[in-house]
Amino acid sequence: MASSLESWAYEKFTAVDLGRVNATAPLYVLSNPSAKATLILLPGGNADTGKIAEGKPNSQNFLARSKDLFQLEGFNVVVMFRPTDLTDLETEYRVSKQHVQEIQQVIRFAKNEFNHPVWLVGTSRGTVSATASAIQSGDAEIAGLVLSSSVTTKKNQGVSSQDISKIKVPVLVIHHQNDECRICNPDDAAQITKGLTSSPISKFVLVSGGFGPSGNPCEAKHWHGFINYENETVKLISNWIKNPST
Repeated sequence: MASSLESWAYEKFTAVDLGRVNATAPLYVLSNPSAKATLILLPGGNADTGKIAEGKPNSQNFLARSKDLFQLEGFNVVVMFRPTDLTDLETEYRVSKQHVQEIQQVIRFAKNEFNHPVWLVGTSRGTVSATASAIQSGDAEIAGLVLSSSVTTKKNQGVSSQDISKIKVPVLVIHHQNDECRICNPDDAAQITKGLTSSPISKFVLVSGGFGPSGNPCEAKHWHGFINYENETVKLISNWIKNPST
């Protein structure tokens, strides 16, 4: 992993106009001069930015707080936050055609910005968004998919309740073995790859490291958010994206 980035790497807030009154998708963008792929990170929960501290989002969601780690692993990174005309991102909305179109607009932004293949990386409720987009967008839009701490219950639009047999790109499913979130069961997550019948390659990884979980088991500072195991989890994800294998 690189210890530093060249001086012309950049970080910035920007937004994509969603074509609705007062509606944009806030994006936090990080470049890496040596990148060969761009990751669009789809946070879970309500996908808000948190307070802006020194010009950066301070959301504690696993993906949002790990954005710099992915950049250092050799990727351009685009963190997609909740549209400005919404107060939440419930799972029902995350499978809607409108939300998928929002993600497609961000994919186009990422390709225009960096001209590299795009991977979708979702966590928790973000896996619902990422899965819906991969199904509805098709393999022409994205190079691959990563699902971390996947939603697994049917009533919450869980990953396996969607038609994942239509996904035709490589898929990594990664989960913490101690995840206690009631809608993100590790044993059920392990079954996701069985439904990926059209994916050229898929893999399930169960991790066990970290320490100090606290708060709600469905939130970012618990095992659900790979607490104190961010570096290792990002490394596993990054290595697989660079060289997908079973």
